[in-house]
Amino acid sequence: MADSLTAPAAPVSIYAEASPNPESMKFVLNTQLLSEGVSVDYPNVEAAANSPLAQELFNFDYVGRVFIAANFVTITKTSDLTWTHLIPELRTFLKSYVEAGGPIFTVDPAAEQKAAQHAAATGDASEQDQQISQKVIDLLENYVRPAVEQDGGNITFRSYKQGVVTVNLQGSCSGCPSATVTLKSGIENLLKRMVPEVTEVVAEGITV
Repeated sequence: MADSLTAPAAPVSIYAEASPNPESMKFVLNTQLLSEGVSVDYPNVEAAANSPLAQELFNFDYVGRVFIAANFVTITKTSDLTWTHLIPELRTFLKSYVEAGGPIFTVDPAAEQKAAQHAAATGDASEQDQQISQKVIDLLENYVRPAVEQDGGNITFRSYKQGVVTVNLQGSCSGCPSATVTLKSGIENLLKRMVPEVTEVVAEGITV
């Protein structure tokens, strides 16, 4: 697998794939940018201090959000311009940047993400709540995240308290018109069925 800090200087192919969010487009590469299961979401250029690639993308005045996962980049636009006009420019930039070995991250976000998730699952929670949190995390990782990634986004565990699971929606999911429906009819039903202690799932990151 490629070093996640700097992409390999090798031929790169990229294709654009629509997401359920009409303002977001998923650019899929034939090389890995991050370890499997790790992703980063940058809602603005200030948040992208650790990613030179994301910072460069924010130089395009129509780029409003950048999400990077294992082998794709999801870009959310702020302009009324159609994707037909924007895709060629973004694809050319990504191909040139990655092929040239441009730095993706200054610090690998994998360890930081794992530490944050562990802290969210434990913290000052009781032993029972920690066990429930771990069950929820496993379900999100194994059943929900792969499907959400297909749509150009991600879901991460934030907390569990008194039956309520809080998750964070990232990438294309953050502004997707169907995000709330998916959250309630899909994710909430799954967790309530598999973990009886769960009574509700709420989300951070929904901007619609």
